[in-house]
Amino acid sequence: MTGHGTWRGKRRSAGSGARPALSGIARRLLRARDGGMAALVAVALLPMTAAVGVAVDSSLAMITQSRLARALDAAALAAGRLPRGAAVEPEARRWFDANFPPGFMGATLTGFGVTTDARGDFVTAQASLALPTVFLGVLDIDSIDLNRRTVVERINGGAEVALIMDNTGSMRSGGKIDAMKAAARGLVQDLYGENERLDDLWVSVVPYTATVNVGAHRQDWLRLSDPALSGESPFHPGAWKGCVMARGAGDDQTDTPPSAAPFESFLYPRADDNDWPEIDERNDAQNNGRGPNLGCGPAITSLTNHRDTVLAAIDEMLPWHRGGTTGNLGLAWGWRTISPRWRGQWGGPTPETMPLARGTPLMEKVAILLTDGQNQFYDWRDHDENDGRGPGGSDFTAYGRLHDFGYGSLNDARREVDRRLQRICDAMKAEDIRIFTITFGSTPDSGTQALYRACASRPENYFHSPDNETLASAFGAIGRELTRPRIVE
Repeated sequence: MTGHGTWRGKRRSAGSGARPALSGIARRLLRARDGGMAALVAVALLPMTAAVGVAVDSSLAMITQSRLARALDAAALAAGRLPRGAAVEPEARRWFDANFPPGFMGATLTGFGVTTDARGDFVTAQASLALPTVFLGVLDIDSIDLNRRTVVERINGGAEVALIMDNTGSMRSGGKIDAMKAAARGLVQDLYGENERLDDLWVSVVPYTATVNVGAHRQDWLRLSDPALSGESPFHPGAWKGCVMARGAGDDQTDTPPSAAPFESFLYPRADDNDWPEIDERNDAQNNGRGPNLGCGPAITSLTNHRDTVLAAIDEMLPWHRGGTTGNLGLAWGWRTISPRWRGQWGGPTPETMPLARGTPLMEKVAILLTDGQNQFYDWRDHDENDGRGPGGSDFTAYGRLHDFGYGSLNDARREVDRRLQRICDAMKAEDIRIFTITFGSTPDSGTQALYRACASRPENYFHSPDNETLASAFGAIGRELTRPRIVE
């Protein structure tokens, strides 16, 4: 057991005595003239009695000191799991009282305090007790002072973390996008603390809508015949923003790299629901936007160990309308940002040696997936959700329109997307990727909640956050899971 603990006896002050000291008792017995041999025997027994008293009270002190140590260690570890900057003493005291009940062995708590260093990396908990003696009163010792100090270091276990965030249009309502960004920023700040860079903490940010933006500079991931690469680009008068279609043959559910299965650029075609070439791809255009990149959100930020780069990517997120929600594609791309099969593919802030191999010592792979609704093909024309009478049955997505996906019912298509999401979850967990999932707001129904609960690595890794306030708590809990306090003193 680590930590510092001391104990020492406290003598009774002069004139306070209800119990005479051993020396006084001995003098009285030796002066007695009527006791004879009995007095001499009594004198002889006093050292033995004192020795027994020392042994008994020392044993009680050791038992109490051990209980104090366990309670203070638990308190310091609980404080160490809190986010940096949080008030640590109330939580620490709660854990201390639960493990050292008031009055244990008759002890009185005479001091308790918890402090952190300026950076928040170390938490120090201290406690002191006064333990009444049973036998040592004959030596003028009424109580034993016990003291304990425990120091905990907050360390982030090495990790590659994919933040997979819903950027669909429904995030605009109720301030949800701002709440999500604030909660995600809080998580990043909890993990990095005052450090702008950590050698063993790497984070990617993956915004998703009805498609995912890989970045317009990654044209080498596209098929050689892709329209975005042609001299007469159909994106004219605009340009390809970087969103891609879902791959076929099951590769929408794998981490297969583009060298083995290239991608096709996402191009929302001209139709009654998207009247262009007059283009308006501003975020503020919302449902009235027009153009080939309609519904395409911000690009993925691949693994970086720089806190400010991650925070900038979070700040860039906005709610992008049209298309629908494909959480399965968001999760698949989150997987690809931390999959060793994509090592050397990402460039930018990600070194050629990243992502690391599975099972790399002291490193783990983590995915955090958030949605504020259900997977769906959106129909902007507001037809009955089961009839699929929009242009092609729905808005355009990474799977094309509803009919391109092979379904005539929005509900049937949703169930298929849910099944694909579950298959991706299972494949990632089979590779020991730790998955946290969050359903956010009032829209996710019981089926969506059950899906995301099943996707999480453990039931306690799933969070339902019905409002903005509980969302911050969910991210805080994930941060505590990823922060591993250890006792260092």
